[in-house]
Amino acid sequence: MKNKICLITGGNSGIGRATALELAKMGATVVILCRSREKGQEAVRDIIAQSGNHSVHLLIADLSSQQQVRQAADKFKEAFNKLDVLINNAAVFLPKRSETEDGIETTFATNYLSHFLLTHLLLDSLEASGEGRVINVASKHSGIKMNFDDLMTKNNYTFFKAVGPTKLALILFTKELAKKLEGRPITVNSLHPGIIKTNIMHELPWILRTIFKLTSASTEKGAKTPVYLASSPEVKGVSGTFFSNRKPAETTAAANDENAAKKLWDISMSLLRPDVLK
Repeated sequence: MKNKICLITGGNSGIGRATALELAKMGATVVILCRSREKGQEAVRDIIAQSGNHSVHLLIADLSSQQQVRQAADKFKEAFNKLDVLINNAAVFLPKRSETEDGIETTFATNYLSHFLLTHLLLDSLEASGEGRVINVASKHSGIKMNFDDLMTKNNYTFFKAVGPTKLALILFTKELAKKLEGRPITVNSLHPGIIKTNIMHELPWILRTIFKLTSASTEKGAKTPVYLASSPEVKGVSGTFFSNRKPAETTAAANDENAAKKLWDISMSLLRPDVLK
C-alpha cells in the first residue's frame, strides 16, 4: 500500500480506527475524517505510534452537515492530488430522533447521505488514482426494506428503524454507482464487517449495550474485510459486490431491487442542497 492514499470516515474509533491502523502498517498514507478534533488528534498520535508510519492525517467534519462534508472534500483535494481508497465507515446509533441543519433526519444524513455526497465530491480524485476504490461499510440486512413513504422515520422512531435502512441504502447505492461508473477506473463495493464491539453503541440503553458487548467480536476482526477490499489485488476490477468475511456474499431481494436503487438515487440527489453538488 505504499504510495496509496486512503480516506476513512469515522477513522478515530471502532472499525474505522482498526482499519486505519492496519492500512498505516501496510505503508499507506492514511487520512481519518471525524467530528471531534481532540479525539481525532489522539487517534492520529496512536496510529503513528503503533504503525511507525508518520503519514497519518486528520480531517474534521460533522458528517450530518452537507456544508461540512463539502468543506472536508475541498480540504482533502487541496492537500492530495489523488485518492486511492475511500472507506465510508462512519455511523451513529441515536436513541432519539433529531434533524440536521439541512432538515434531514440525523441518522439518515450521517450514515448514508453524507457518504453519497462525499463519494460524489471525490470521484475526480478517485479517478486520478487510476484504480480508485470506494468501500461502503454496511451490514447484514435480512428483513430490512426501504420505506420510501417515511425515509426520515417521522413515525414511531426507534434506532433500529432508523439505522437498518441506512445500511441497506449503502448497498443499493453501491450497486447503482457501480453501474454509473462503468468505463471509469473506479470500483465500489459494500460489506458486512460482522457484529463488532464499537463506541457507536454507547448511547443505547444499558441492556442493549450489554447484549452487544457479549455477542460482538473485536474491532480488529471487523477491519479484516475493509482492509482486504482496500488492499487486495484479488478484487481489482470487482465492482457492485457485497462482501462478508472477505468473500462475496448474497444480498436480499430488497438489496437487489434495481427500481429501489434508482429511486433512492434520485431522492438522494433531491436532498442535497443545490450549492453543495454542482
